[in-house]
Amino acid sequence: MKNLYLFLFFYLSVLTTVVAQNTLSGKVTGTGKDSVSLEGALVYIPDLKVGGIVHADGTYNINNLPKGNYTVETRLVGYAREIVSVNINGTTTQNFQLSPAAINKEEVVVTGNSKAISSDLNPQPTTEVSSDYLMEHSATNVIDAIALAPGVSAITDGQSISKPIIRGLGYNRVLTVNEGVTMEDQAWFDEFGIEVDPDAVDRAEILKGPASLAYGSDAIAGVVNLIPEAPAAEGQIKGEIMSNYQTNNGLIGNMFKLGGTNSGISWGARIDYTLAHAYQNAFDGYVLNTQFNNFNVDGNLGIHRKWGYSQIRASYFSLVTGIVDGSRDSLGNQLRPVYYADLNGTGGFTEEPATNQEAKSYTPFVIYQHIRHTKVIWDNSIAVGQGRISGIFSFQRNQRQETNDPTQPNTPDIYYYSNAATYDLRYVSQNWSGFDFSVGVNGAYQASQSLGTLMLIPNYNLFQIGGFAIGNYKFKGLTVSGGIRYDERMFTGLDHWIDSTTQQPVDPSAPNAFHEFQGFKSKFGGVSGSIGATYNFVHDVFIKANLSSGFRAPNVAECAANGVHDGTVVWELGNPDLKPEQSLEEDLAIGMNGRDISFEVDAFNNSISNFIYAQGLKAADGTDSINNTLTVAGLGDAPVFKYTQGSAELYGGEAMLHIHPAAASWIELYGTFSMVEGGLKKVADSIRILPFVPPMRITADLRFNLNNIVKGSAMDKVIKRSYVKIGFLYCFQQNKVYQQYAVYNGINQGLLSPQQIAASTAATPGYFLLNLGAGGDIQTNKGRTIARVFVAVNNVLNTTYMDYMNRFKYAPVNPLTGRVGVFNMGRNISIKLDIPLDFKKG
Repeated sequence: MKNLYLFLFFYLSVLTTVVAQNTLSGKVTGTGKDSVSLEGALVYIPDLKVGGIVHADGTYNINNLPKGNYTVETRLVGYAREIVSVNINGTTTQNFQLSPAAINKEEVVVTGNSKAISSDLNPQPTTEVSSDYLMEHSATNVIDAIALAPGVSAITDGQSISKPIIRGLGYNRVLTVNEGVTMEDQAWFDEFGIEVDPDAVDRAEILKGPASLAYGSDAIAGVVNLIPEAPAAEGQIKGEIMSNYQTNNGLIGNMFKLGGTNSGISWGARIDYTLAHAYQNAFDGYVLNTQFNNFNVDGNLGIHRKWGYSQIRASYFSLVTGIVDGSRDSLGNQLRPVYYADLNGTGGFTEEPATNQEAKSYTPFVIYQHIRHTKVIWDNSIAVGQGRISGIFSFQRNQRQETNDPTQPNTPDIYYYSNAATYDLRYVSQNWSGFDFSVGVNGAYQASQSLGTLMLIPNYNLFQIGGFAIGNYKFKGLTVSGGIRYDERMFTGLDHWIDSTTQQPVDPSAPNAFHEFQGFKSKFGGVSGSIGATYNFVHDVFIKANLSSGFRAPNVAECAANGVHDGTVVWELGNPDLKPEQSLEEDLAIGMNGRDISFEVDAFNNSISNFIYAQGLKAADGTDSINNTLTVAGLGDAPVFKYTQGSAELYGGEAMLHIHPAAASWIELYGTFSMVEGGLKKVADSIRILPFVPPMRITADLRFNLNNIVKGSAMDKVIKRSYVKIGFLYCFQQNKVYQQYAVYNGINQGLLSPQQIAASTAATPGYFLLNLGAGGDIQTNKGRTIARVFVAVNNVLNTTYMDYMNRFKYAPVNPLTGRVGVFNMGRNISIKLDIPLDFKKG
């Protein structure tokens, strides 16, 4: 090992000596009447993870760059980004002019591409959620923060857990990427959220449609890419203190971060802690056991040289969250389990109405989850001529515990523990007269164990490898991108015997031994690819078309489940004979990025063969098949569902409109529309509709940029980039309801009330929410920002509503009112105070 370190040191030292000096410099100014030097703007090269700060005279300088063609972006809060392609060779000069704007028309896209490119040149349907958007809006988890992006929605489990849905598909069909690596966790279940802290995300990109070409299996519906903040510019040391308070749930969040770069050595650290008590609405009052707390710490260390860069990043995320039970007494009071050591002489638990103090407690009750995710990443890019070799590797440990038994509040009934490693190694070529390509290999290894008292899936090992080639060609206004990939995924499920009375692991020869999981090996292979083009006409009009094919191997639950699916009373059976899903999606978009107006309209059709879903089995007499082999957690008999396959089709589209009149820069209008339809093909109507396909949705925000109204006033001198806005969200009624939900929750066993049975097959009503926002930067008379303030008021009218994507919409009936389910959050006022720390400006 010592010799390896010496070799690496020698190799990097040689590279530093022999690679020629390349620099990028220039000037950054505003346009028109604002043609002043834009001090503090950042000129950034995403592929190299390096940037330079603009000085008081408008100049910037970035040294020690590898030769090559790179996408370079310049950004400053309150201005539209400028994105250009620059060929860096020796001393290179590039000037930028930025126009005032609150919302960016053009973005840099890194998701699914061989290198960073402008969104105008990207044929794949991609949406960005910017850093400014995340700051101006309130959220309680990272997916909640991006769930209103066009084509995106979320399954919600209270306020702490949300699962992303892209164009009607989710779970293992949507891949989550954070810090450049895929999140290796347990994405196959409703209550398993994303282990990323919202404060650790600078911006997000959502690739809508099959992304298997770049990421392999599990990206068949798309990718949510959660991107951290870029390293500080050379010579800069900066930090941030941010506090957030929300009125509805008493949320308190505090974050501190600090980082810098000196002589090409970058470093950074962050720590934050967020906690909230139960949220409330007008019908339910405080929704018991929706409280949560999460802790996050992360850090990074990197070196940036002429030969490229190498970075190490590490993070630890912990979430403790309650799970809503929904039980009520005859007076409608929400109940929580309470254990008494002397109950019935032997000890036991009963359910009692929660006190007001308990409802506002920040500590979750049983049932609760404790999720931990540890991640270490090694990210590298080394110049090879005018191309480069990039390699990013990670180790991840995921620990997911759920405690359901009030008599043992510190013993998890469910405990999934996994170690995983991911790898991505690729060569990115130089640009030859508009053409470039990349070839590479990526994949993952995961070893998962179930350490709890209940098991739905076996212990297993997984290995995946995929090779790909991606090419891009640009000629005048035409850009063409495409590629091909082949994947293989290998599952090894481990043999498992338990005692049928205690559920504990035993030897096969032990009394009461039950063969819960039989060992198995499965191997899946598949081809995926895409071809697409974008053409920019005159007058800023563009058209995009993309044809993509995706591949998804069955997950472990679909292959090998054998037990009660927690949170339901359904006995699930896996099917080791399943085939991989294969999708084919057509996308077409047309839009314009004009001086006064921008818009884009997207349409898609996604056909999936071998679509995997759970189907109820029938007994010989035609009634539902019932499993009563084991009494699991007191649930008794359970209808049996087995995973099977068929064909599915989803279609729909999104639209975005941004009106930003140059002659009236004080006002802007931004609106979106999203819709998706479809389901299984050639099946009975009772099972045709897929679960959690969102209804149509419209959003709109009317924004007033106050500094453009009060220029030269006392307010203009003290508060910069100030705004107020009013907006709304309208969700249409969802008439196409997933009919199997009631069966999954116990109709056959009489566990649901008549009201729940009726609600589970009826349309979910639409709703209208009114929102407000305001904010600005407080500055000294010397122009230094000392604080940023953001106020967001969601659901101003305190509308009581039930979102179709709410997992608790069919929770037990309130006997006092006859209402079914747990309603969504009422009015919430979020106040953020952000204090920037500039110790050294660069």
